[in-house]
Amino acid sequence: MSDNNILLKVRDLKVKFPIMGGIFQKKVAEVRAVDGVSFDVMKAETLGIVGESGCGKSTLGKALINVLRLTAPGVEISGEVLLEKDGSYIDLLKLNKKEMSIYRPDIQMIFQDPFSSLNPRMLVGEIIQEPLDINTKLSKAEKRDKVAWLLEKVGLSAEQSSRYPHEFSGGQRQRIGIARALATNPRLIIADEPVSALDVSIQAQVINLMMDLQEEFNLSFMFIAHDLSVVEHISSRIGVMYLGNLVEIGSSDNVNDSPKHPYTQSLLSAVPIPDPKSKENRKRIVLQGDVPSPLAKPSGCGFRTRCFIVKPECANGVPPLDEKAKNHFAACPYTE
Repeated sequence: MSDNNILLKVRDLKVKFPIMGGIFQKKVAEVRAVDGVSFDVMKAETLGIVGESGCGKSTLGKALINVLRLTAPGVEISGEVLLEKDGSYIDLLKLNKKEMSIYRPDIQMIFQDPFSSLNPRMLVGEIIQEPLDINTKLSKAEKRDKVAWLLEKVGLSAEQSSRYPHEFSGGQRQRIGIARALATNPRLIIADEPVSALDVSIQAQVINLMMDLQEEFNLSFMFIAHDLSVVEHISSRIGVMYLGNLVEIGSSDNVNDSPKHPYTQSLLSAVPIPDPKSKENRKRIVLQGDVPSPLAKPSGCGFRTRCFIVKPECANGVPPLDEKAKNHFAACPYTE
C-alpha cells in the first residue's frame, strides 16, 4: 500500500486503565484494554473493526480521536496515531487539548447510543450547529443554511431543526448524529456501533445512508461493530480484535471467505445461515470456556485458553501479524 493513500497510521497503540484500591487509593492492577494494536486506514475506504463485547473496540475508537485523557483520568496511552495532513503525518497522541482542536474537524465520531449522545436540552439545529460554532468562522446565516443542508443530506427536513431529540425515533436520532459528524467536513469518521441500538430495518437504512455519504464526500470510515454480517456489508477491509489485540486483518472478501485465525473462524461459523435448507456446508466451531478477564490476560496469545489448535509454545509470546496471503494478515503461526 502506498503511503500516499494512507490517511491514518496506528502503531503499537496501548491503552491501560488503572485499578485503584486500598486506603490510599493506590494503583493495584490495570486493564490492558488495547494491547499493542497497529493498522492503517486508507483514504476513502471503510475499515471494519469487529469483535465480541469487551475486546477493546470502543476504547480503540476513542483513543484515535484523543478524548480518553479527558474522560478517563489516569489512563495510560502509548504508541502513535498518525494523521495525514498536507503531505505529512501528525501524532495526535502528543497533542494537548488546544493543539488537538486544529485537527478535530478532520476526524469525527458517531456514537453507539442515539438516545444519550444528543443533548436533550438543545434543539436539533443547535446540536448540529455546535461544531460549526467551534471550528468555523461562518456567519449566522451561513451556519443556518449549512444545518438545513446537512439535515436534508441525512434524509431529514430543515423544518425539523427546531425540534428536540426526544421528538425523534432512534433511527432519526442516529441520522442527526451523522449530520453533526459531517458538519466539519471530516476526512475520517469513526462509527462506534452506530446501528446496534436500532431495529434491523432501520439498521439497513442508516448503513446505506453512510455508504452513500462516503461515495459523495470521499470519506473514510472506521466502522466498529460486533455483527459480522453488518461489517461485511459496509467494509472494504476487516480487522478482528480479541482481548485488546488485533488478531486478523484483510479484505472483506478474504476474511469472510478464507479466515486464517482460529478466532475469526469460530466467529464466522456462528453466523446463522438465512435459509435452513441451504446446502452450504459450515462446520460449527464451539469455543470452550469464557473470555478471560482483561485484568488477568493469559500469557502469550490471549486466545490460547479457548483455541482448538493451541500449542504449548502459544504461551511464550504474543504472536505478530504475519502475512498469510496478499494483504491478509493473521496473528497465528499454526493456522492452516
